Amino acid sequence: MTEYRIVDAFTDRPLAGNPAAVLILDEPYTDEWAQGVAAEFNLAETAFARRIEDPEADFELRWFTPTVEIDLCGHATLATSHVLTELGVPGPYRFTTRSGILTVTADGDRLWMDFPVNRAEKCEVPDGLVEALGAPAVWTGTVGEFLLVELADEDTVRGLAPDLSALAGQPQNVVIVTARGTAADMVSRVFGPSIGIPEDPVTGAAHTVLAPFWAERLGRTELTAHQVSRRGGGLELRLPADAPDRVLIGGTAVSVAAGRLHL
Repeated sequence: MTEYRIVDAFTDRPLAGNPAAVLILDEPYTDEWAQGVAAEFNLAETAFARRIEDPEADFELRWFTPTVEIDLCGHATLATSHVLTELGVPGPYRFTTRSGILTVTADGDRLWMDFPVNRAEKCEVPDGLVEALGAPAVWTGTVGEFLLVELADEDTVRGLAPDLSALAGQPQNVVIVTARGTAADMVSRVFGPSIGIPEDPVTGAAHTVLAPFWAERLGRTELTAHQVSRRGGGLELRLPADAPDRVLIGGTAVSVAAGRLHL
């Protein structure tokens, strides 16, 4: 039987942040099995970490939503690293992933993930976006599967009640809405209805886009972020001067459940 844990990521208390299921495996598995397990948990992401022998990495790490495998997931990477610390596995943790080698390092009670930066390129406001969001866009840009949308202010971000069916028709799979924050440097919400995630509670991968966007506007390379979903969660961001193509994303996590799969 395979053991699993449920971890709330980007929070220091249970029932907040973003929950992920984590499985630490020793043996190979099929894509069909992993997708079925992720659908069974029905969380935004389920992480599968398999021990490997590789000079550059200690684990293969993959992330599945209830419907698809994705290229990058921050909160499930944080959750996986949290589980490894609880299991007594010494860090830093090196993962080989669809997005290259990712390293996670502990500093006190905080885990820092070293991720690739994604810089959004400005684009025209996509057709149907304003109607789908129910709010005008100040700025829009795209990078990969992400559509980044700056809104007028924090209250507008918090008050959004988007038409998720209409958002699912956008060319990008993930829509990030953001504005300048009050208690934090920035606030955001993240929607991915076309990949089985109506609204993601806290999204590490989205902050690979948000970090360079707000660093340029605020003139700083160390930032705080708050994703203002119903559960909510906080992140710290650093853009290293000696690595302009990387972003360090810091956060904490809490284990809330553990069990075994009868599969």
